[in-house]
Amino acid sequence: MSAPRIDFEKKDDVAFVRFNNPEAHNALTSEMWLGLRDAARAIADDPSIRVAVFRGVGGKAFVSGTDISGFTKFTSGEDGIGYEHRIDECMSAVDAIPVTTIAVVDGWAVGGGLNIASACDFRVATPNARFGSPIGRTLGNCLSAQSVARIGGAIGVSVAKRMVLLGEIVPAQELLASGYLLRIVEPEALDAEVESLCRRAAENAPLTTRATKATLCQMKFANLPDIEAIVAEVYGSEDFRRGVQNFLARTKAVPKWTGS
Repeated sequence: MSAPRIDFEKKDDVAFVRFNNPEAHNALTSEMWLGLRDAARAIADDPSIRVAVFRGVGGKAFVSGTDISGFTKFTSGEDGIGYEHRIDECMSAVDAIPVTTIAVVDGWAVGGGLNIASACDFRVATPNARFGSPIGRTLGNCLSAQSVARIGGAIGVSVAKRMVLLGEIVPAQELLASGYLLRIVEPEALDAEVESLCRRAAENAPLTTRATKATLCQMKFANLPDIEAIVAEVYGSEDFRRGVQNFLARTKAVPKWTGS
């Protein structure tokens, strides 16, 4: 079993970032989050790159979320604030990539996977792809203001509410109809479709792409509220500790939340 990692590769003018932790459905460890940040920064610093493709290894998941074993060490709400700040730092690096970004989703894209896919300009998925953020039925934690703005802006507030407030897992076909997905492609045709999309995106004027992305990014995150007190309350709660324990124990029943 190989160590969980981010694989980064450049082929001509296309960068490939692969989430490589298939034994855990590509759940991101702390080191993998930092690897994602560093790969995004490397792409932004390389003027020869015109397109970046993000993809999971193994054919069962894009990213299934975060490796939450580290949550057992949290002792206060401040730990949760620190965690969300670290995620925001990594995700901000993806937001800031000045070239066209494509998420290739084969299987699950939940939690952090939904966040990363939502940061990309386009999403291509296989028919079995599933999307969601059922944290209210599993861990009992919450998202940062940046994550809410990113996911809600890409997927739409009504669908985002279904994912978080109802814990729904939404199939690819529904998200194609809503415009969140650009294409649904059979697995055997996926590589050719991605290659075609990369070629078209790479032909675009790079300054046009850069300017458009920078403008949209500023619009998306303008005037975000300060919700640190809310984040601290959630991560400092008994409900959160109970959710982490149940998740790691693989308890299938939804925890009995108390609101404290």
